[in-house]
Amino acid sequence: MSEGVGKVAGPAPGTGAREAVARLVDQHGPRLYGLASRLCGNAADAQDMVQEVFLQALRKWSTFRGAADAGTWLYAIAARSCKARLRRRGGVDRRMPAVSQLMPFGDSRVVAMPARGGEDGPEAEAMERESARVVQAAILTLPEHFRVPLVLKEMLELPIDEVAAALNIKPETVKTRVHRARLLLRKAIVGAAKVRKGPAPEPTYERRVCLDLLKAKMEAMDRGRGFPIGQEVVCERCRAVFAELDLAQSACGRLAEGRMPERMRAAIMRALREDEGRGGGFGGGQAGRGRAERSIAMKRTTEKRESPAMNIHGEVWASSGQVILPYLAKGSTVRERKG
Repeated sequence: MSEGVGKVAGPAPGTGAREAVARLVDQHGPRLYGLASRLCGNAADAQDMVQEVFLQALRKWSTFRGAADAGTWLYAIAARSCKARLRRRGGVDRRMPAVSQLMPFGDSRVVAMPARGGEDGPEAEAMERESARVVQAAILTLPEHFRVPLVLKEMLELPIDEVAAALNIKPETVKTRVHRARLLLRKAIVGAAKVRKGPAPEPTYERRVCLDLLKAKMEAMDRGRGFPIGQEVVCERCRAVFAELDLAQSACGRLAEGRMPERMRAAIMRALREDEGRGGGFGGGQAGRGRAERSIAMKRTTEKRESPAMNIHGEVWASSGQVILPYLAKGSTVRERKG
């Protein structure tokens, strides 16, 4: 994965609010929508989440001072929106397994990666799809304070410092949480019944050396760069573990992929024009925000009622039996697909 999202320069402070947010829609809308499609059970809810973020961006654009990239500023708004949704949902948060339970060096089996030259073949594609399914379910088990940094780092591909700025926590805290979450995702893939596995090679080095190599691997993933130590130095066991971590990270990226339908983009731009035409926030203040929210809800009541659920690859199921609950919702579960 590359470090950061949206390499094209964002709008600068002083740009007109609607012009600035329109550029943010084009630069970041598809990825935000791809993420929202995983967070929400139907297309209407995904549109609600994305439109809410961009409406907030329009109302708050005058507060943007350019201390960070406009995309980082936008994702900070998205992070706060996710937390607000969590508070509205309520529920019981989950516990994170102890670090000792997540460490990879006691496993007796490792994922059997496709043979060299078969990375683009049907076996590799099947593994990627199954890994994405497993990772999706595993993310739902993460406590909120691990889940949100992971989503921002691995799905939105924000650098560690920008995740820290968005969540108002220290970069070292972000690293600690993301590293543990990665280990949990890797363990979920290794434990998945449909992922082909083989015997784990014996470590060449003592445990302390393997832990140091694991730390170096995590830091390389944080920076979005290749592993800095030559493969000839890394033992076969560590190479297997690192490949599993890469598989989990790739699955996160796959889950974040998405395209914003042109009809949805048009609806967002129309809402932005209407909001700005009413002086920002439908007249501003709590009453104005309430009118904006009611207007948005009224437009999509029928659509939400009829919208089918989406699977992990962004495809729409005709069946209404499965609901993929939000990654960022406390106490989430995934119900089995019916019909």
